[in-house]
Amino acid sequence: MSIAQELAPPKVRWDLSSLFSSPDDPKIESTWAAARKTADAFAKKYRGNVASLDAAGLAKAIKEYEDLAVSVAKPTGYASLLFTCDSGSPSVGAFMQKQMEYASELNVQVLFFELEIQALPEAQAAKMLADPVLANYSHYIKVARQFSPHRMSEKEEVILEETANTGSRAWVRLFEEVTSNHVYHLKLPGKPAAELSQSEVLALFRDPNRETRVAACECLSKGLKEQERVLTFISNNLWQDKNVDDRLRKFEYPEQARHLSNELDKETVDLVIKLCKKHYGLVERFYNIKREILGLPELTHADRYAPLFETHEMVEWEKAKSIVLESFGKFSPTLSSEAKAFFDNNWIDAEPRKGKQGGAFCSYNTPDLHPVVFLNYLNKMDDVMTLAHELGHGVHASLSREQTYLNFIGTLPLAELASTFGEMLVFESLVKEAKLEDKLALYGEKIEGIFATIFRQAAMFQFESACHRARREEGELSPERVGEIWQEKIQEMFGNSLTLGEEHSLWWSYVSHFIASPFYVYAYSFGELLVLSLYEMAKKEGPSFAGRYEKLLRLGGSQSPAELMHSVGVDLKSEKFWLGGFEALEKLINSFEGFWREYKKA
Repeated sequence: MSIAQELAPPKVRWDLSSLFSSPDDPKIESTWAAARKTADAFAKKYRGNVASLDAAGLAKAIKEYEDLAVSVAKPTGYASLLFTCDSGSPSVGAFMQKQMEYASELNVQVLFFELEIQALPEAQAAKMLADPVLANYSHYIKVARQFSPHRMSEKEEVILEETANTGSRAWVRLFEEVTSNHVYHLKLPGKPAAELSQSEVLALFRDPNRETRVAACECLSKGLKEQERVLTFISNNLWQDKNVDDRLRKFEYPEQARHLSNELDKETVDLVIKLCKKHYGLVERFYNIKREILGLPELTHADRYAPLFETHEMVEWEKAKSIVLESFGKFSPTLSSEAKAFFDNNWIDAEPRKGKQGGAFCSYNTPDLHPVVFLNYLNKMDDVMTLAHELGHGVHASLSREQTYLNFIGTLPLAELASTFGEMLVFESLVKEAKLEDKLALYGEKIEGIFATIFRQAAMFQFESACHRARREEGELSPERVGEIWQEKIQEMFGNSLTLGEEHSLWWSYVSHFIASPFYVYAYSFGELLVLSLYEMAKKEGPSFAGRYEKLLRLGGSQSPAELMHSVGVDLKSEKFWLGGFEALEKLINSFEGFWREYKKA
């Protein structure tokens, strides 16, 4: 019997019928047929003519391009969502591959359009952008033109697009299939052997019994060792694939493309990472206290997420739903009502099961439909926070539906804003009702969650950067070499408070963000620090802040991060602002220490 069965997770699966009824739905093929016809007409009308359009003509063309993108996003998004829940099914994998290939065929037809926008002379582009008729698409045009120095010819772009499905995208799919379907074998003294998914193994890292945690760590490491060869090979190929792409596109350093897509300059990112490293001492300070609370002579990777007390509350699905909706509602009725729709309409897939990928996400889908949330709910308090996190994304997506598709989704750093804000709302609500011991436990879990979001992600960003550079300078990297870099970068954040054992050296290999979204991880550091500072602002300002916050979410990705944050009085280039986030974190640690002193006296 698996751990997931013992915990009796909720039988909650999403309803994707707003997209399509099944992979055999005839609407899928008819959608593609119509899209191909539209793309062909679009290319005949606009290829080679973009520079001759006036502002009104360009606005009309972008609207047609946007409508086409919306139609294509539906079958490809549907296939991806099916695959996340059943990656072991050959038919589902083949269906997803077919949709990706269809999308590539269509992308090839319209690749010219953005290239021609990028090629517009600066004076002409500036004049057009000044025309109000293009107001809805000004941000899209500006972002597209940021990549102008890195564009290639249409023929070259077509070749890269057509080979991607058997190149980088194929390696990503292989990683997902291998990791999602691997069976981990756990054997605990006095218990029958259990066959677990990766999500179930990771959930045991928070078990109050140290023997169980140690066994879970050994189980994960053994399972990753069995996959070591293929996972290392996949990583090496994707690192080299990015190296080639960066060279062809004339990017100066590995992270540059991500910074451009995030609409952040290198100086701002470097500032935040520098401040994260500067404040690693907060991590060491906390774990020294945790070691004292747990009564252990030393802490290892098996103790990082250990609960502080033997009583580790189980939170059934309906209770989690109530906690999240009430917490959101105390801040804003709008947030609560938007989140409630996810439960009422089956927009959540929460049941862990074989073949389902680990982790959690919110898929925005398209503005004319609705978003959906994916997670693996195992009745842990930490799962409540994950639910709050993903519903924060979901609320953001729902409110952003006021925007058209090209302005719908914001950049990654701000995409984490609403999710981490949602977590803070739930945390504050839980703490107010908690007894002293529970407060101590809740603060401990919250601080560790913040550490994992700010410091661990900053450390992983540095690990990822080091791996990309090492692959370029040293050639194909052995698992031992990658593990050496991993141990160095992650250990640095703990100082002398916790020791990462040798078996931890393989744990880089299951992090999907490294595979699917290079340098995604620093977005979490940005989002958490933003929220810590904004949450302090919200408490000081009171009810009026909720309105400004809702307005910010409704803007979606229609402006740059700097412009969006300016609307709530934030300067992303200000070191003082970012330090405010660390000061808020230190307040949490101070409170935690105070509760511990009070607890010892009781």
